Amino acid sequence: MISLHAGDLAEIAVLGAHCDDIAIGMGGTLLALARSRPGLRVHALVLSGGGTEREAEERAALHAFCPGATVALTVLDLPDGRAPQHWDRIKQALADFRRTCEPDVVFATQRNDAHQDHRLLAELVPTEFRDHLTLGYEILKWETDTPTPNVFHPLGTEIAEEKVKLLHEHYPSQVGRDWFDDLSFLGLSRLRGVQCRSPHAEAFVVDKTIMTLGVNT
Repeated sequence: MISLHAGDLAEIAVLGAHCDDIAIGMGGTLLALARSRPGLRVHALVLSGGGTEREAEERAALHAFCPGATVALTVLDLPDGRAPQHWDRIKQALADFRRTCEPDVVFATQRNDAHQDHRLLAELVPTEFRDHLTLGYEILKWETDTPTPNVFHPLGTEIAEEKVKLLHEHYPSQVGRDWFDDLSFLGLSRLRGVQCRSPHAEAFVVDKTIMTLGVNT
């Protein structure tokens, strides 16, 4: 397995369309990063849920998923499922968010997600973070839009199980959904683990990256 090292990350940006997108898509990665890099700075933007119980869930969840990290979270109040109708506002929100941080890596939704809110966010993120490594996470749900990822972040079983525990603990508004259960989340992370020879993993899609081999001339 060919491995590339992202370097010593001090600051990351994480973006989601809805409260719980980030934790579902990369909660294990957040746990691993925060524990391995004390003082990590996490800048987060979520497009919907502002002013509701879901914002409170998200704030508590992100602090739990980022132990020891400094977390700065902005939650907007865009209506769920209507992101394309609010293109201008989202574009401006991303521009404003971009000016608050200089992340080493950007995590967001991926372009081929069937949910229109996820897809629009994925399309707009690179227009503001133009010179950053941007990794698109996958969100398990009803639609058959599971991507073919090309970047894997291996996780141990303990981290994978803790992610599931925290999802249930911090998102009580979502636990009634038929796909929001241990088997779903652990099944996907186990599959991604098999694909990179690890007990578990979270997987991402990268559209473009630059690799330097040896000395530039």
